Amino acid sequence: MTAFPNDLQIAQAAPIRHIKEIAAKLGISNDDLEYYGKYKAKLPHKLINDAVWPEHHLILVTAMTPTPYGEGKTTMSVGLTDGLNTIGKKAMAVLREPSLGPVFGIKGGAAGGGYAQVIPMEDINLHFTGDFSAIEKANNLLSALIDNNLQNKKHSLHIDPRTIVWKRVMDMNDRALRHIMVGLGGTNNGIPREDGFNITPASEIMAILCMSQSIADLKERLGNIFIGFTFDGQPVYARDLHAVGAMAALLKEAIKPNLVQTLEGNPAILHGGPFASIAQGTNSIVATKMGLSLADYVVTEAGFAADLGAEKFFDIKCVAGGLQPEAVVLVATIKALRHHGGAKKAELQTADVPKVLAGLPNLGKHIENIMKFGIRPIVCINHLPTDDAAEIAAVQDYCAALGVQALVSKAFAEGGKGAADLANAVVQMIERKQNNFKPLYSWDEPIEIKIERIAKEVYGASSVDYSVKAKANLKTIHTLGLQALPVCMAKTPKSLSDDERKLGRPENFAITVREFELAIGAGFVIPILGDMMRMPGLPAEPAAEQMDLSDDGVISGLF
Repeated sequence: MTAFPNDLQIAQAAPIRHIKEIAAKLGISNDDLEYYGKYKAKLPHKLINDAVWPEHHLILVTAMTPTPYGEGKTTMSVGLTDGLNTIGKKAMAVLREPSLGPVFGIKGGAAGGGYAQVIPMEDINLHFTGDFSAIEKANNLLSALIDNNLQNKKHSLHIDPRTIVWKRVMDMNDRALRHIMVGLGGTNNGIPREDGFNITPASEIMAILCMSQSIADLKERLGNIFIGFTFDGQPVYARDLHAVGAMAALLKEAIKPNLVQTLEGNPAILHGGPFASIAQGTNSIVATKMGLSLADYVVTEAGFAADLGAEKFFDIKCVAGGLQPEAVVLVATIKALRHHGGAKKAELQTADVPKVLAGLPNLGKHIENIMKFGIRPIVCINHLPTDDAAEIAAVQDYCAALGVQALVSKAFAEGGKGAADLANAVVQMIERKQNNFKPLYSWDEPIEIKIERIAKEVYGASSVDYSVKAKANLKTIHTLGLQALPVCMAKTPKSLSDDERKLGRPENFAITVREFELAIGAGFVIPILGDMMRMPGLPAEPAAEQMDLSDDGVISGLF
């Protein structure tokens, strides 16, 4: 059995290299680096080469429906990047930045794991280069301008407070802030109204940052943010509050991608961090294009499972950015297959071939979903110490029957060499040129058709229902002329359906669109399925309780 490394072994695995050494591997001059200490730097947009990036190879890492503890997409993404470099390819990872919500909540650190992680891990997980803080400030500046305008007698836009949809944000799990009242305490403190906080990765500013391809594009999108209606029913946008210039100024540095490294000294870009359950769930377009300009192979990931992150990556990001992914790695764990096969929490660490067999239809559905986009995936079994050889064989046999290769990756325990077989398989698939990416729908199709296609073809639903509120929202969408925008579905990541209790591969179910949110600046509309939380809460035993800072400044508990 492969020995899994402990924290000390990981910390001593390799000396962290000065960021200029990592940049030199990519041909980036020292003059183009904006240093944030010795081990991380901002990169200018001029490094994007439109004549080069379309010729290089984009690889997406996605997953089967996850358990609450995650199935290791980031670990496998970093491992695959190291594996590609191990077999002699010039490759880099282009990933999202972690949110403090999950870091302090259930998952702890979110920068990969074992010998397959990006470093400096503590910096990446805690504040990093300040991008999330800048997004918070830009978001909350707009909130402040809205409330200021409500009581501005000289320059009032006559916004109806009951129609305001813009919320404040904070990058922390804090359920007490979901629904609040603001403006209390008398006339000097504003107009009383209901408000609330979303978590920063759910902010439209985050989505806008990741969709914008230049400062001019950023400013146009910021101006298009929908706020609400006036008392006479006219729509109000951020540009009407003259908010764009100041918001863009706050995002001046945040729009630049961040360069770091893997434990094996290979380059990685981290930029943006929208959640996939609510937003598009993938890093910025500029970061992806920059990676493709600097390396022959780029490994990126999309949040949660293929029904959420991958679908949005394909139908929103790739279409908007003109990206052409050539390979998909679909991550699975034996533990998750046991979970979807009906294993209870206490049984998840115990080998059980029948439970794995019962859980395989969930993996099968995600395989089918990727194929709908013209790509045959490679299944990556993220190896865990409790995996049994018979269980792994069952997965490989099941995948082979579907015409899909399933390989075991030991990147967590072995780094790049543990992902070399996976890397070779990905390169061979790309070189065979058998995949031909195509989106699931055309943006020009009606909103209802786009929703139905995702619900039926990707989720496996039999029908789509709309609440009274959702039907009213659809009328607003048509009134505002937003029919040609893509849809960014918001639903639970715990099931293919909109009911987290339906595990495995549910069938003969209807999904219900409860309401719509408008992310006009980001460039999509958001159908809300079921009860979605845009401000998570902490668990009974938060990961934060295990973290500490020693007298000599060393952080522990983030692994």
